[in-house]
Amino acid sequence: MASRRSKTKKAAWLVVLALILISVVALVFPTWTPGIEGERSISTLEQIEINGSKHRIMIRGHDRDNPVIIFVHGGPGSSEIAYAASFQNLWEQHFTVVNYDQRASGASYHFFENYDDLSSKVLVEDLLAITDHVSERLGQDKVILIGHSYGTYVAAQAAQQAPEKYTAYIGIGQLGNATESEIDALEYVINEARRVGDEGDVQHLEQMSEEIRKGTALTPRSYVTKYGGASSSGEMPDGNVFDMIMGSEYNLLDIIRYYVGILSHQQVLLDEVFDTPLSTVVTELDLPVYFVMGKYDYMTSSAAARTYFDQLNAKQKQFIAYENSAHFPHIEEKYRFSEWMITTFAEN
Repeated sequence: MASRRSKTKKAAWLVVLALILISVVALVFPTWTPGIEGERSISTLEQIEINGSKHRIMIRGHDRDNPVIIFVHGGPGSSEIAYAASFQNLWEQHFTVVNYDQRASGASYHFFENYDDLSSKVLVEDLLAITDHVSERLGQDKVILIGHSYGTYVAAQAAQQAPEKYTAYIGIGQLGNATESEIDALEYVINEARRVGDEGDVQHLEQMSEEIRKGTALTPRSYVTKYGGASSSGEMPDGNVFDMIMGSEYNLLDIIRYYVGILSHQQVLLDEVFDTPLSTVVTELDLPVYFVMGKYDYMTSSAAARTYFDQLNAKQKQFIAYENSAHFPHIEEKYRFSEWMITTFAEN
């Protein structure tokens, strides 16, 4: 009997040691991005130093001579490198696509780095420097700039400051006036909760109503997602730990950094979005401008984006509505979006 207990105890310790070993391997496991066949292809995942801080950058495409896209992720802090394959694989045949983790986000978060001065101004300076790096590396005079969600707050400012660096500016889930957007979201989720008869949700949201209308709180994203204002599928593509860990671009340490970065620094950047609406910062853009908005987007309200679009001065601008999408039209209707990108920018 004692021998049996000893064997059981030994087996339990072996399981514990195995789990510890697996965790350590997962924590530091090398990351990579899958290769692309062809002599002119590029597929690289690396760290580059930009303005004194190391940034994770991923560059992918079948032909490095194709037009270049720089994709600026949202959040703040919600890197999209870990799930970029879900939407950009269709682009890579016609474009060279650059994704990067912004300072203090994802794999660009460093535990002992000082982020006390983190602001959109710093992120814009980083984006402009990354643009110069990418343009020189790939031999392109101009690149296509895409911002998504909070990324539009950064990318639009970069496009305003240096329009000569960019072929066009594309805002997906475009920010304008954040308070106006949150009021739209609040009214939408309350109406949807009433429609399905969930009085508990209605009461909770009404209790938050005053703060949201004053611009001191977000409409809870859990409710926006629950009632279809984030994604038509009901599932958020970003922040999915399982998808991150199953991919090759992030290891466990990167996932930890992803969440620590959001918890540590998201609020200070959101405060700036409310205190200084983009619609008051960027009032004119001297390059072609496209707003791509899902009809059911209540993460960044489509109606608020339309108001900003109408106010924005630009020589060429277009508002493109996606009827079957919410906050991720480039994913939810990825074939339509990809075809539009190719027709507009790759076939000219």
